[in-house]
Amino acid sequence: MVKIKKLGLFLVIMALITITACSGTTNNNAPKDNAATNGATASEAETAFANGKYDPPIEISAVLMPKKYVQGDTKENNVHDRWMLETLGIKHKDTWYPANDDQYKQKLQLAIASGEKLPDFVSVPTNPVLTNQLIDSGQFIAIDELFDKYANQILKDHSAQHPELWYPFTRDGKKYNMPIMEYTDNDDTLLWFREDWMEKLNLEAPKTIADLENIMDKFKNQNPDGLAPKDVFPLAISLKNNTNTWMGSLDWLFGAYGTIQEQWNKDADGNLEYGSINPGAKQALAKLSEWMDKGYIHTDSALWDEGKSAESWTKGAAGILPGANWVPDWPAPDLIKNVKGAKIKAYPVPAGPDGLIGTKWQNSGVNASIMINKDAKHPEAIFLYYNYLLDNLANPAVGSEFEYGFAKGYDWDIIDGKPTSDKEKIKDFSNEFPFLTGPARIPNLYMKTLVKLADGQAPETPYEKQMAEFRKPENWAAAKVVMSQLDIRKQNYFTGAATATMISKWNLLRQSEMETFNKIIYGNLPIEAFDEFVANWKTNGGEQITKEVNDWFKSVSAK
Repeated sequence: MVKIKKLGLFLVIMALITITACSGTTNNNAPKDNAATNGATASEAETAFANGKYDPPIEISAVLMPKKYVQGDTKENNVHDRWMLETLGIKHKDTWYPANDDQYKQKLQLAIASGEKLPDFVSVPTNPVLTNQLIDSGQFIAIDELFDKYANQILKDHSAQHPELWYPFTRDGKKYNMPIMEYTDNDDTLLWFREDWMEKLNLEAPKTIADLENIMDKFKNQNPDGLAPKDVFPLAISLKNNTNTWMGSLDWLFGAYGTIQEQWNKDADGNLEYGSINPGAKQALAKLSEWMDKGYIHTDSALWDEGKSAESWTKGAAGILPGANWVPDWPAPDLIKNVKGAKIKAYPVPAGPDGLIGTKWQNSGVNASIMINKDAKHPEAIFLYYNYLLDNLANPAVGSEFEYGFAKGYDWDIIDGKPTSDKEKIKDFSNEFPFLTGPARIPNLYMKTLVKLADGQAPETPYEKQMAEFRKPENWAAAKVVMSQLDIRKQNYFTGAATATMISKWNLLRQSEMETFNKIIYGNLPIEAFDEFVANWKTNGGEQITKEVNDWFKSVSAK
């Protein structure tokens, strides 16, 4: 099965707020019109979609990054290309085969700069700077008409439910990228507790921040493992780079005071506001300073990145780790190995003193995208390809060709008379095929399946059976907690490239924010320093950036 948690993915997501290049807000070269076909006749495309296959076959160029070739396959002759030609009537010609993401990005940027011919279908990682560079190149078409005519209903329904997924891909009212879907709700913050400590202390789930403080006090000063107070720091967090992050995050604490830090939230009037300057951030910082003073947070937290913050928990010194539903897969096994009798359980995030609850939500169900070259003879072909994956591989039916996986001997095999996709058992296990679009995923399927399992229902479909086999009961229960708190999440609405003022000002503003916040947390500045920080943030470029961010938002969200 496809591994759900990918560290690289989270790093890409965090790169959205790293300012590295210009915004690309002009589009003098980009094509102005959509194209349903370009060189191919409309009837040729319609016949292919009616039959599910091009006959005679067509040739395309695209981007593939194979992890490795197994079973004697080669770049010129492999299981993916044989399937694509036989099933869809599509074969490669002049396709790019970069060795890794860095090589691909470099090759792509060089091609844009030099005017080199680009493939028909270009994969684009979740990177607004690169997306805008590609639009500015004038080599790609807007896809509105193609999407309306050819996209799978699964993709259409999801994009209708989450119109914000189009924001990074929209220019002058036109959409330039075909979204590649990802599982939603998979990264939402939960609080992972040492459940053995909770049981030994006879404690109940915290409903409020005050309840949580009572638990942390008992974890530290009445530790059920007999640890001295000086050796226990109940809350494992990261203060090194970002506090709105994927492990050891503090989004839930800021959310308890009505904001989410380090992202752009909607205010009461529907305008975008930078969460770190909201008055609620001041209350959250005051609480963190109090917790640092009481020893609930380790003094080295400012030196810890996300992985390091988790080590405090896995080594048994912390009782609470903010993390996603996949924590039982990593890093929890290290805790179970290191601490005899350790148990874990996911709890909902607690409410603040005014009843507010909130966490980040930056996943609109998009993992990457595809852009279509203006010179592609069959621009609709990528939709035929992706539609097939969504219809047949994302959630295969019992008895179907893909019931156990994509290809026997590759991502599944018969071992001891039984079909399995256990990579420990398959000699030439590959599992990560170089699909043009990456693996097909129906956004809500993962969490919906885990909730079904948590409710005690038997798995029925091949996908559900895989989730029952490879995800732990703690995952199932955590997913149910996530889905019970969907209404508390705050979307990061700015997903565009750096605005004009961000290019020159943002790094200094972020540095000031991190330094001021950490000094307040550590007690080196009084809480009143927050007010001075906000005033300086606004006058040193923040006010202009806020205007530019809202101008962008209005341009991409206009109907």
